[in-house]
Parts: sequence; C-alpha cells; structure tokens
Amino acid sequence: MDNTGSVADIHPGDVNPKDLPEEIDYSEQARIRREKLKALKEAGKNPFSIVKFNQTHHSGEIKEHFEDFENKEVSVAGRLMAFRDIGKAAFIDLQDRDGRIQLYINATNLGDEAYREIKTYDIGDIIGVTGSVAKTRRGEISVYAVSVTLLAKSLEPLPEKYHGLKDIEVRYRRRYLDLIMNPESFEIFRKRARIISAVREYLDKRDYIEVETPILSTIASGAAARPFITKSNTLNMQLYLRIATELYLKRCIVGGMERVYDLGKNFRNEGIDIRHNPEFTMIELYQAYADYNDMMELCENLISHIALNVTGSTKVRYQDTDLEFAAPWKRLTMVDAVKEYGGPDFSTIKTDGEARELAAAWDLTDLLKKKTADCTRGDVLNAAFEKFAEAKLIQPAFIIDYPTDISPLTKEKPGDPSMTERFEAFVYGREIANAYSELNDPIVQEERFRQQAKERELGDDEAYQPDDDFISSLEIGMPPTGGMGIGIDRIVMFMTNAYSIRDVLLFPTMKPAD
Repeated sequence: MDNTGSVADIHPGDVNPKDLPEEIDYSEQARIRREKLKALKEAGKNPFSIVKFNQTHHSGEIKEHFEDFENKEVSVAGRLMAFRDIGKAAFIDLQDRDGRIQLYINATNLGDEAYREIKTYDIGDIIGVTGSVAKTRRGEISVYAVSVTLLAKSLEPLPEKYHGLKDIEVRYRRRYLDLIMNPESFEIFRKRARIISAVREYLDKRDYIEVETPILSTIASGAAARPFITKSNTLNMQLYLRIATELYLKRCIVGGMERVYDLGKNFRNEGIDIRHNPEFTMIELYQAYADYNDMMELCENLISHIALNVTGSTKVRYQDTDLEFAAPWKRLTMVDAVKEYGGPDFSTIKTDGEARELAAAWDLTDLLKKKTADCTRGDVLNAAFEKFAEAKLIQPAFIIDYPTDISPLTKEKPGDPSMTERFEAFVYGREIANAYSELNDPIVQEERFRQQAKERELGDDEAYQPDDDFISSLEIGMPPTGGMGIGIDRIVMFMTNAYSIRDVLLFPTMKPAD
C-alpha cells in the first residue's frame, strides 16, 4: 500500500508501473492472508459468517446519474481492487458488476479502530460500504464511507495489476480471474446475454413459442455430426447427447404449434478450433406455411436487429473489417458461387461420373469425406464450394440451392430434383445459419433415411441416423414448413470482435491443466 502524498495529490493513475516489482511471491502472500483470516476468526469477526449485505446501488448508476445521488447515502459492494493510503485517509477502488468507483475513507468518519482494520484488508477482498456520494477536488465521483464491512476474504492474490492476466490458457481455465481482471472480457458476456435476450424478444413478438426438447435421446439425428454417447443405468440402454433439435421441433409443428423455437445447447463429438467447441449454443426455429425464402428474410432481419440492439448500428467492425448486416444480404446459388470465385462450372456437370472426373481434375479429392468412387455430384459440388468460395464470403450472404444428396431433410426445388430449397448464411467466411424448406413427404423422407444408412455403411459416421417415430409423425401430416438453425456463439463473436469461440464461452471445453 502506498503511504505518500496528500489527498489532493493522489490519483488512481499516479502510480508508475515501472516502480512496481515484476515478480511477486504469491505463496507467501497466500500464507499471510490465511493468517489474517485466522486472526479475524479468533477475534469473532469471521467475514464468512455474514449472510447478507443490503447493496442499494451499483457504481454505474451512481456515476451516470451523479446529480441524482450527490450528497445522498448509498450502500455499494464489490471487490477491493486498489488501496492508496495517505496516512489518516485513503482511497479505495471498489469493483462491482458495472465497473469501478472510488471510495474515500478516513479515521474521522469510521473511527480509529475500524480504520486501522480496513488498512489490513487485501486486494481482492470483498467489502460492503455505506456512505454519501460526492466529488473529490479532482472531480472524481466517490463514496465517502461511514461504514466498511469485510464480506469475504480473498485468500489467493489476484494477478498483479499492471501486468495483468495475459496467459490465454489461464484466462479460459480460470474465467473468474479473467472477468475480474479484464473488463473487456466481462463486457463480452454482458453483450452475449443481451444478444440472447434480443433473439427471444424478436421471435416472441412474432408469435413464436419457445419449447424445450430432450438433451438425451435414443437416436442422434437431425444433423450430420458425431454424437457423444452415454448410458442410462436405470433403463440399461445407450443414449446420445443431442446434436440438433430439428426432429423434435418438427414434431411440434405436426402437433399444430405452427411457430416454435428452442434456444439451448447442442453437443457434437468433433474437433476443437477457433470456431468449434464440442458444446455450443444454437437456436433452431420452425414456421408452418413458410419456405426458405421466408427464413432468409427472417435471418437477415433478426441478425441486423441483434447488431442494432447490441452495438447501436447494423455496421459492425470485426477483425479490421466493416461488416454490414442490414438487409438485404447477397444471394448466390451454390453453383454460381463456385463459378464466381474461380471454380468449375457445375451447370455443365450432370452425372456423378462427370463430377468424380472433375474432382480429380480440380484437386478436390482431399476435401471429399468418402472415397471418390462413392461420391455423388452433390459431394463434389460441396467440396468445390468449400475450396473456392467459402472463405471469400466476407459480407453477409446467403448461399442457396444445395444438392439433394447432401440435404436429406430438405424439399427438392420444383423442376430440379437434383437440388433443394436450402440455404446457408455466411459471414467472414464462416457459416452462421442453415435453413430449409422442410421435407414433409414421409415416403421420400424414409427413402432419404435409407440412403443415409447406406452412407453410414460406407464409413460416413456423420450420416443421419434414421428416426422411425419421426417418420410416423410425418405420416400424421406436417404442413409446408420453413426451418432454420443459427449458431449463437458465432453471432456473439461477430458482435464482440472476438477472434476465437473460446472468448465468448464462459467455460470452454479444455483438457485438464495437468
């Protein structure tokens, strides 16, 4: 703690980082803190025995509306983040959910014994403070304390202030430290909450009903992905963590709910990188009597609504690029996108055999998920799209009309059975949404599932698993329906300028530290 200067001279920014030690003996500090806690308990002042503090206000509202609070008493609570001792008085920086506010304490207001005890507090301790609001001579909005209560003792020192919490692995593993030390991380998760609220608000106002679908299921279907497998001991049966909510939501449409959505976690037993985490958040929504054109309109309007709500503009800066989310977004067929961005012209390719020859000629075989001899025209077209077009889709765009053989839950395009009414939305070269005019013909759907079963036999462990009960629901009758899934984590990345998906997940999946 600093013991130099006067009230007028001391200011939060006056300490020179170069004057501070670069290395701190954290083990010794932890020992001392435990000794302080022991002494407090022996004196009958155990902070952990306090069950409540009447926190009346937060730092943000006091600073934003100072005129309303000037000379009025408030009670604030939070973490002690800085202590500047000037003899018979001191300044404390208290950090709560809104940020920091300065506290002014002295022996006159608190009493000599209480003031001496406060001077033994450590950085990181959680305190409750009651006092009146005023400005210092420097114009700093402060709370002039008349009582200070230690509410919880911090037994482990926080990372050193001026060098901060820089280690990325530590930030992800010990997110609580990241939230304390890095205000920009705290703000990401505040915005994430606002994004999720904005999604719900938008859909609820349009008569969508939020429903909850099972996380455990006997079939992992509704998407092309590898599932996590678990077991029910009571039922003595294998279960899967859900990879998608699609087939359950369509059952709701069959049941007459007309507009439904599920916003929650999905789980896919796949790779981890800057865009993928095995546990992630998605929203899937379905609307009866709609098609994929309605879903495109909904998608661009929903995401532009999110941008405006969270950032104040439909133009968002991401990784040194300005992204414009205002509708309308660019629309390109998959065939046209491949051609436009330097790939082959698939409009001239009519058979699977021709497509396989093209795959070899255009060096696409490494991108195919199965043996070239087993690939269809749709497989090759999709590989060509990934190679030539995907990374070049920087501004928000819809890629429409996907091959039927890679879209087993989608309606065919009228007049062209080789293609479907499906789109994916891309931003900055990344897929953020997938949508269809949903297949509602139970006979065709059963045929598609049988074909997917053959794909699994050929080694594609991401092929769709057949769901007989879903077929039964279609046999009852499902109206024409548009459906869409949007990756919430990726939307949060764009709205917060986060480079990695781990930056927008409070607790990303990681190997144990040891």
